[in-house]
Amino acid sequence: MSKSGGLKMKVKANCFYKYEPVMWDVLDPKTNLDPGDVVQVKKLFGCPPPNTMGHAHVYFDGRFAGLVHVNSLVKIKEA
Repeated sequence: MSKSGGLKMKVKANCFYKYEPVMWDVLDPKTNLDPGDVVQVKKLFGCPPPNTMGHAHVYFDGRFAGLVHVNSLVKIKEA
């Protein structure tokens, strides 16, 4: 079950999210991210847009971090 109540999460490019890996990203990691890292979703030129097949490309500390499942991304509440 996903963090969004059983539905697939949708993310937006250029927004920030907290990385909390779901089982898929724990068993088959495509990044070196740690739980709790704040990442930015990016739309990379020549790559599928975020949410395609439930995945998104993310940046951490201004560098490309990898591909993660969208259910591993938790929206950061704005203050």
